[in-house]
Amino acid sequence: MSTGDKKRIAIMDTTLRDGEQTPDISYTASEKLHVARMLLADLEVDRIEIASARVSEGELEAARSVTDWAREAGAIDRVEILGFCDGNRSVDWIREAGGQVMNLLAKGSEHHCRTHLSMTPEQHATRIVETVNYGRENDVRVGVYLEDWSNGVRDGFDYVSTIMTALDQADIGRVYLADTLGVLAPDDVRHFVSLMAVTWPKIEFEFHGHNDYGLATANAIAAIQAGASGIHVSVNGLGERAGNTSLAEIVAAIADHTDFRTGVKESRLAVISSLVESFSGKNVSANSPILGTDVFTQTAGVHADGDAKGNLYATRLAPQRFGRERRYALGKLSGKASLDHNLERLGISLSKTNRQKVLDRIIELGDKKHTVVPEDLLMIIADVLKTPAEHVMRIESYSISVKSDDAPRADVVVSFQGRKSEASDTGDGGYDAFMRALKTAVAAYGIEVPQLVDYRVRIPPGGRTEALVETLISWQDEAGQGNFSTIGVDSDQTAAAVIATEKMLNIIAHEVALDGSLTDQLRARSQAH
Repeated sequence: MSTGDKKRIAIMDTTLRDGEQTPDISYTASEKLHVARMLLADLEVDRIEIASARVSEGELEAARSVTDWAREAGAIDRVEILGFCDGNRSVDWIREAGGQVMNLLAKGSEHHCRTHLSMTPEQHATRIVETVNYGRENDVRVGVYLEDWSNGVRDGFDYVSTIMTALDQADIGRVYLADTLGVLAPDDVRHFVSLMAVTWPKIEFEFHGHNDYGLATANAIAAIQAGASGIHVSVNGLGERAGNTSLAEIVAAIADHTDFRTGVKESRLAVISSLVESFSGKNVSANSPILGTDVFTQTAGVHADGDAKGNLYATRLAPQRFGRERRYALGKLSGKASLDHNLERLGISLSKTNRQKVLDRIIELGDKKHTVVPEDLLMIIADVLKTPAEHVMRIESYSISVKSDDAPRADVVVSFQGRKSEASDTGDGGYDAFMRALKTAVAAYGIEVPQLVDYRVRIPPGGRTEALVETLISWQDEAGQGNFSTIGVDSDQTAAAVIATEKMLNIIAHEVALDGSLTDQLRARSQAH
């Protein structure tokens, strides 16, 4: 399967079989069908493994749903099912499920053979051949897994040779070398896979790795370089313990670090990852290569600046290649370049002054350990642009106590031109208690708090518990002739409401000051004292 000067490496995806052995995962028949269709028709992996024989009626139903679709789509020869050395039972189950290809699980180490099966190597080889022959008699093609091959070939080549000789004589065309417990390192893989390929040149060997040492991708590359013609993978690296070789990681690594290629559509890797993440309930780590939420996000301002001036921090792992886009996180490490990237993405232009105000607010939030995402940015801009130009009145401090067996209570301290006033009160809720105390505190400055007519809270899409909160409060002016609104943004809902309320106080204070009445009142009070 060569195209040009690059040999094609087969990708067999086992998300729906080995990946389902991840703790707490069980796919419905409908979910298996959706994943199978996307893997074969959308991503164009070479083959998929969808089930284990004789597991349950539910597994049989799920397998049928996939094979029915695959037969209509002309892809039935790319659908495989795990079977066992049980004479005719696995073969019959696979035929009932509509399958035509069985991956036969055989023991690849003498320790497994004698301990798990209580058989000699010769007895096990005989059972393997019997199952293979029965499959062929019933039009079921067979490939063979050598379970625990990594320990078997390392502990003693004689056992592996006994099993392989039987497979070679039975004319098995494809054998899967399983590092079942993920114990090998790349040098080991390279040595042992090469040994297998040289000793049995007529057989195609595929490598089935696990990630227990975090070496699954490196081991798969070593296997390819040593002569393996295929690699077994799972979406998001799902599988027992530390999981299987990640589909996305190995596809990118083969393309960028070997002279081989795959037929997988890289641009669809993020889509299948999200689908499996949703069905499995297993989230992809934020720093997972290719797929994690953080891997195409620049946080440091110097990196954003370098990208703007010439893609100084770009690599072959471009986000667009995998159906993703680069993001620039906003936090205390952000600079103007990070903000500019996000403003450009949103199509927003700010004056130099307002841009600095927005950046200062982002840094302030960053000091509270909040990273601002683009969904937050619009709220911050609205917050900053609707802030009075000068803070003449400040809510210096507040506390709100809400108990199950007592009325909510609030304490507040307000400052104005060097003077401070404080008050306490209770209310029907925490914010009501706060507003009652606030009205008493600002009365000392001759300010009447307007009536609250609407109170809305918004969190950006996604439902993140750490997301910024936008509180929009509408007020009715003292004369009852019109309404105005103020916005508060913070990672804490109460703090956001207090920010919006403080803005209201400053708007009122500015209006009163412009009328001259506030200044006159304060002067009169000063003279009276």
